[in-house]
Order: sequence, then structure tokens, then C-alpha cells
Amino acid sequence: MLSTAPRDPAALPRLLITVLALLLLWPGLSLSELDLAVLVDGDNTRAMGNFLAGFWPPAHEAEFLTLLGRATLETLAIATAGMSLALLIAIPAALLASRALSLSAVHRGGHPAWWANLARWPVRGLLIFLRSVPEIVWALLFVRAVGLGPTAGVLAIAITYAGMLGKVYAEIFESVDARPTRALLGAGGSRLTAFAYGVLPNAAGEMLSYTVYRWECAIRASVVMGFVGAGGLGQQIDLSLRMFAGGEVASMLLTFLLLVLLADQFSRLLRARLT
Repeated sequence: MLSTAPRDPAALPRLLITVLALLLLWPGLSLSELDLAVLVDGDNTRAMGNFLAGFWPPAHEAEFLTLLGRATLETLAIATAGMSLALLIAIPAALLASRALSLSAVHRGGHPAWWANLARWPVRGLLIFLRSVPEIVWALLFVRAVGLGPTAGVLAIAITYAGMLGKVYAEIFESVDARPTRALLGAGGSRLTAFAYGVLPNAAGEMLSYTVYRWECAIRASVVMGFVGAGGLGQQIDLSLRMFAGGEVASMLLTFLLLVLLADQFSRLLRARLT
């Protein structure tokens, strides 16, 4: 007697999900007006070829390399200063938005009172607002407010990344083992003591990993914001593109690639040493 192969009980749900995904994807492709055929069109191919030919050889004059080095350091400074300001906002906001240090939860079996949860919503709403606006939009606003230059980029990164870091930090605080924190609070310890000895030791590894990752993202974001006048490599790339200086653009793109690679290696080294 021939035995029949067992039937996968999840086959039908997977098929339905695949069909549903395709049905949702098709209108999106239509709305985006995606047309890959333009990439192989004769005129477009020649235009792109002529444009890319101007990228070689990369510019390497002493005066330009000095300018490139200054722009690279400016990009790193924008990302680092923006992240530092973001941390000053994110950590207090995360503590206010998190239930990890709730005193009412200590006396209610780990469940905070309804009024305590309600009091956290304004802070959570603020974090949602800060991260919902892209950093390039904040950069445009700050360029209007404070003028062209790195200051607009620093403030844009600080505000956007404060919302991102605050949200993730609050979730990390709530995901760690709550028993040491509740024991310290129940014994009469202050919230600062409970955070320093109950929450932070268990959350430091994840916080560090996510913070370093966001610092890498801030470096890339600072380059993008340069196109709206927020300083750094992005602003220099925009100026070189306007002057059709392809060699300068090539040098700056290679520098940016090297910068991202070094940031990635530095973050790996830092995580390996401190986690």
C-alpha cells in the first residue's frame, strides 16, 4: 500500500498571504510609476554613460583634499554632536515613558495604576512626534531658522534621534528583569538607585548596541542633510554636482564609503569590548 506524503497544514495560509501581498504590491507599483525600461533606453544609457565618465579620475589636488578633509571632519562632528544632544533628551524621556520605575507597580503586583499609565502618554506622544518627522525635514526647518551650516544638521539629528532612542530605550527598560528594580524600590530605595543598580546593568548591552548603530545612521543622515544646506560632505557633493565636477564627486563618494566602513569597524570593536 502506497503511503501518501503528509500535507503541510500551513500551505493554504502561506498561499493566501502570498496572493494578498501581490495584490497589495501591484497598486503600489502602479502609483510609484516604476518603469525599469527607461534604464535601458538608448538616449538615457548614453546620458548616464557620459555623466559617469566625468567621475574619472577622482580629484586629488592638494587644495581640494584639504577641503575634503574639513568636510569629512564636519560630517563626523555633526553626527556625534547630534547624537550627544539626542542622548540628553532620550534617556530622561525614556525613564518617564517606561513603566520600569513605576512605584505603583511595586504595590500592585507589577501592574501600574491606570493614572500612572495615563501620565506617561504625553511623553510617549512627544517621542512619537519627534521621530515621525524625518531628519531632512527638520534640517530644512532649522536651515530657515538658524541659516546654512552644521548647526541645522546637529539640531535635526538631535530631535529625530531623540525620539528614536527614547522609544527603544523605554522598551529595553521594560524588557529587563524587573525583580531587582522592584526589590530596591520596595526596600525604600530611590528611583535613581533602582535605575543605576536594577535596570542599567541589565540594559546597558542592548542600549550600547543600538546607540552605536544609530550613530552609524547619523553619519549617513548628516551627508543627506548636507544637500539642503546643513553642512558636511553632503553640501560639498551638492556644490560639486552643480558645477559638473564629477572628479570631485567621485573623491567625496569614495571618502564617504571609507567613512562608513570605518564607522562600522569602530562600532564592532566598541560592542566587542563593552558588551
